[in-house]
Amino acid sequence: MKDFRSLVEGERPYLLRYARLQLRDGHAAEDAVQETLLAALAGEAAFAGRSNLRTWLTGILKHKIIDALRRLAREAPLAEDEGELDALFDPRGHWRDAPGDWEDPDALLERKQFLEALERCLAGLPQKSAQAFMMREHLGFETDDICKELGVTPTHCWVLLYRARMALRECLQQSWFAK
Repeated sequence: MKDFRSLVEGERPYLLRYARLQLRDGHAAEDAVQETLLAALAGEAAFAGRSNLRTWLTGILKHKIIDALRRLAREAPLAEDEGELDALFDPRGHWRDAPGDWEDPDALLERKQFLEALERCLAGLPQKSAQAFMMREHLGFETDDICKELGVTPTHCWVLLYRARMALRECLQQSWFAK
């Protein structure tokens, strides 16, 4: 049997993917995962095996993510120093290096509206189908990991994924593409 420390460290890639999705900042995600691992190792006695290790670690990570979000909100960047701002322009007042192209605002709005339509369609799926789809397509889980998390066989997992994809296709066809 592996020792507790190596079991906890084995969950690090999953925790990091989860934190990156929530925080959208690689450094903040890494910090949250490190704090989670330290808390888990310090609280080994509290684990006692009553739940799945990944579930327990994810619970700790969720609290660390909330703390990180609060910290990021409090630590809003200060206004740039005028010297730094002046360095961006030449003596005639033109950009030294022109800013990159901004994305098309209409395309951004359309993408946002599409994602909202996708979320509505996902909400209409049965819970296990939606979970399987999000684990596979959004979190990048392998079939074995999805089966373990949802307590299903690989065949059942494939059926869930197929049904989720077909239902999403139909829903998006009606609510997004046909509009």
